Amino acid sequence: MATHTLQDYQSSHWTGVAEAYQHGIDTGQATFETTVPDEAVWAGKFIPGLCRVATDASGLVSGWAGAVASSDRCAYAGVAEISVYVSAHARGQGVGRTLLNDLIARSEAAGIWTLQAGIFPENTASIALHIRCGFRLVGRREAIGQLAGVWRDVHAFERRSQVVGC
Repeated sequence: MATHTLQDYQSSHWTGVAEAYQHGIDTGQATFETTVPDEAVWAGKFIPGLCRVATDASGLVSGWAGAVASSDRCAYAGVAEISVYVSAHARGQGVGRTLLNDLIARSEAAGIWTLQAGIFPENTASIALHIRCGFRLVGRREAIGQLAGVWRDVHAFERRSQVVGC
């Protein structure tokens, strides 16, 4: 398994981050998005300190993970929705697990007690990753959105912190 360095997202990572996101879009199993958003829009939505990038020994972006607030209501201040994307060239190297475990630890340090993830049922690799990292299936959102004209279900996963909150 290759070694990857984790660091906070910087604008210099954008090209590699956008490529990893595009790789996810191209699978048709990772997101309802059909195009990579503008960097400013993309980067501006993440909770400070909770957008991380993995790079390999040559500095090439291998993947990214980030957390966004699930709501602006104060009652949900400790709840975040996460995303994890691994570049096509780095799949199967443990990058996703490294990023997700790092994001979990950092989110708990930031006072977040619940992480949520929405995953297409067909994305079995992502489902397995989330379960390995302590997430549990809490429901299915049936025909919640369309992708390429097809209504898609999304499985709802969550992970409750053992150190923050209730």
